[in-house]
Amino acid sequence: MILLTALTLTSCSTATTEDYEATALTSYTWQVKYANNLTNNPQPRVETFATTSALNQNGLKPPGAVIEADERGLWWPTLPPRPSVDEIEQRKRPQEEAGRPQLLKNVEYQLTYEVGDAQKTLPTNYEVYRQVVKAYPSQTPLQLTLGVNDNSVEKAEPIPK
Repeated sequence: MILLTALTLTSCSTATTEDYEATALTSYTWQVKYANNLTNNPQPRVETFATTSALNQNGLKPPGAVIEADERGLWWPTLPPRPSVDEIEQRKRPQEEAGRPQLLKNVEYQLTYEVGDAQKTLPTNYEVYRQVVKAYPSQTPLQLTLGVNDNSVEKAEPIPK
């Protein structure tokens, strides 16, 4: 009985909206790992250097993005400057060695939508982002499936007009 109650309290719900916007924040970040022994240390210290980002809104090319969208329809910013040897060495502590600079790519998806008089912004995934990108030009209403405790958007389905 307790398990059933817990499942009911954390179950998913749905929302229907005609006013929405999907964003994908794409970013590049240079990082360097530091440790006394990089090959044997499972938890090296990580230093972050330069970062650049681009905010994709509804699939449109953002200012400062590279020439073309990638194979997933995402626009990326220009690369941040690679950290120099001097910058890497400045952050080294005594007895530490520095790893090679690594360029990380990251994407954070969000969906902002209105239901009644309320506006909500929730994290989402690539599939929802793409569904919104396709529906946005015609403003097709969407049925949203929300995640546990309504803290994310798990699915977006067009509702025929």
